[in-house]
Amino acid sequence: MSATSFESLGLSAPLLQACAEVGYTSPTPIQVEAIPLLLNGRDLIALAPTGSGKTAAFALPLLQRVIAGRQHAYRRVRALVLVPTRELAAQVGETFRKLGRSCPRELRVAVLHGGVSANPQMMALRGGADVVVATPGRLLDLLEKNAVRLDAVEALVLDEADRLLDLGFSAERERVLAALPQRRQNLLFSATFPPEVQALAEGLLHDPARIEAAAEPRPEPAIAQRVIAVDAPRRTELLRHLVKQEGWRRVLVFVATRYATEHVARKLFDRGIHAAPLHGDMSQGRRTDVLEAFKDGRWEVLVTTDLAARGIDIAGLEVVVNYDLPRSADDYVHRIGRTGRAGASGLAVSFTSAATEAHFRLIEKRGKLELPRERVAGFEPVEVAPPEAAAGSGGVKGRRPSKKDKLRAAAALAAQRAAER
Repeated sequence: MSATSFESLGLSAPLLQACAEVGYTSPTPIQVEAIPLLLNGRDLIALAPTGSGKTAAFALPLLQRVIAGRQHAYRRVRALVLVPTRELAAQVGETFRKLGRSCPRELRVAVLHGGVSANPQMMALRGGADVVVATPGRLLDLLEKNAVRLDAVEALVLDEADRLLDLGFSAERERVLAALPQRRQNLLFSATFPPEVQALAEGLLHDPARIEAAAEPRPEPAIAQRVIAVDAPRRTELLRHLVKQEGWRRVLVFVATRYATEHVARKLFDRGIHAAPLHGDMSQGRRTDVLEAFKDGRWEVLVTTDLAARGIDIAGLEVVVNYDLPRSADDYVHRIGRTGRAGASGLAVSFTSAATEAHFRLIEKRGKLELPRERVAGFEPVEVAPPEAAAGSGGVKGRRPSKKDKLRAAAALAAQRAAER
């Protein structure tokens, strides 16, 4: 028996059958390390890059726990997975359902998120659920309506934990934690763990194991990275030129605001590029339709906010473009990780201007990158950097800290003071 086989990890026969049926031939590095620890009940912090198989790494041992447990007439939630976005909730829920099909009894997996009516989700919870995958806001709504109970939860997973431990989720997170039993297994999975987030995470876990796993080996280079200097007003024109000139067929473009998704997509569409926007103000049904059309090749370009930077798997995505630069080096990693998946090669292109060059240099420094700057004929920049941008005085997240930045800093300081007491 191979040391890297699923059989060697301690999984039950039904789950081994499930792995075979969904095409899992051998475990990934994160699965090899995480599954035995989780089967033994350990708390875990796992730093696992996009595409490393982390969802199955926690889904398989949690399903084994549910199978082994006593079945109640009213199914009590045994495992809760919290995720930051609707799309990730749907994706994780589907993984649980696929892996649960070979179980000796039918497992009920409830996926709860906003953007759609709560009534169908409440109906689906009648009779309980074995596993709940949820965004914090919708979960709290259903808790207040007594549609779901969390008093029997044995394991809590924070997927994309760095986002869920961000202060933007703090109030919702604390209310969910208050509804859970104090004794439970806690699992934190993320592609990045900034120091301030790790300080907050340690207060949630008891003697956690720590894993830092690489993605599955794949041909190099996985993701080629290019940086093109261009004046900000000419970015849309340059983007259209590159799509046409280089024959890009499926492009994910990241912009800073919801308004920009609509504006850039409309400009491209008017110039003959099949482009569509994707942002958080759209209904869930509309978001799903746009994503499916993009995956099916009906749209060439999808213009989005960081909504699509995590938890969305788009097979065959050729190119990611940072039309607006990400706010941090971690966000850069998440964005470009949408391409170069499942062993395929990918391309990440970032536009820099005189005003944003210093910002990108700091992203490079934090990410240990050194990328050459390109100039495209006919689009050579002529703008001069303003003094504050040239000085690079604002740090990696922009010239002035946002309200969220200030909250993050306050949380980090509080955690540090608590540790020193």
